[in-house]
Amino acid sequence: MAIKVWDYLKEYEQEKHEIYAAVEKVLSSGHLILGDSVKNFEEAFAAYCGVKFGVGVNSGTDALFLGMKALGIGAGDEVITVANTAVPTVSSIIAAGATPAFVDIVPETYLMDTTLLKKAITKKTKCILPVHLYGQCVNMESIKSIAQKYGLKIIEDCAQSHGASFNGMKAGSMSDLAAFSFYPTKVLGAFGDGGMAVTSDISLNEKLRRLRFYGMEKTYYSEEPGYNSRLDELHAEILLRKLSHLDQYITRRKELASQYDQLLSATSLTLPKTMPGNEHVYYLYVCRHPQRDKIISMLRAKDIFVNVSYPWPIHTMRGFKNLGYKDGDLPHTEKAANEIFSLPLYPSLTEQEQRVVIDALLKILEDID
Repeated sequence: MAIKVWDYLKEYEQEKHEIYAAVEKVLSSGHLILGDSVKNFEEAFAAYCGVKFGVGVNSGTDALFLGMKALGIGAGDEVITVANTAVPTVSSIIAAGATPAFVDIVPETYLMDTTLLKKAITKKTKCILPVHLYGQCVNMESIKSIAQKYGLKIIEDCAQSHGASFNGMKAGSMSDLAAFSFYPTKVLGAFGDGGMAVTSDISLNEKLRRLRFYGMEKTYYSEEPGYNSRLDELHAEILLRKLSHLDQYITRRKELASQYDQLLSATSLTLPKTMPGNEHVYYLYVCRHPQRDKIISMLRAKDIFVNVSYPWPIHTMRGFKNLGYKDGDLPHTEKAANEIFSLPLYPSLTEQEQRVVIDALLKILEDID
């Protein structure tokens, strides 16, 4: 049987009685859009993150986009972020009318190198957008210090960091606002698209609620130009029930990561490194090797499938050529993109399946080293 880099079917079998109950509750409620299920999940998830408000939206991308609109970020503004991220991080900046400005990463963690921020700030800079990548947080103390000094806003991209923390502060609680994705693969995933913007600022909360619903506070009357981006009742109710399992999911992810650490530490692979102060939740277990592509091919021949997040840095893509970057501008980002790959890791991965992956890797590495 093939071993996938991610799979939800075993987890679904374990939890389907709760999922069916959620579906029945919503479908028999008579209220399918922005009802009690969304309200209850918004409140519960915000509390989990250690903030006051949550605003459910259509996707993590929309959470970023609407967050920027709520903060007044638009044409003529620059947002500093990284190129080692998913396309939505950057496309949301452009959709808001702003311009992304990239800094390089710390090669050991693949996270934003905050020592490069001051040099990247210009008169147009309005916001810093750190990406809490692969399950651990950027050094937010450094970012908050710089943002305060230069009068900048902060938006956390938490799409991969549900439950992660830095110096005891949960991802999503260390900024003006933060964006989460509930795409199925995430640490807390729905059975389709979904997202949430979280904040402790009451005015941003109110603004986000208007923006997601055509700019309305009352039905049919718009207070300002807005959009249609709503987390639906069905996904909210399912996510509310899955939220009660989130810490359990994270514990299992840590167990699997620890097993990889233990049995692969003596190999030529560069294994994930946790930055001091971080509580890593291992959304992905990212390894590194100069012969990455050969390893992936050999694993695939054994029906073991891994992933690369991400093989093309944003600044090298044709779709973002207009930003004016060229190969070599972000050397650590570019080098990592040629060497990183993610091993199978999700809560329902069995010990036997993981051992198959490890044994195959040990044999492959022995052959190619």
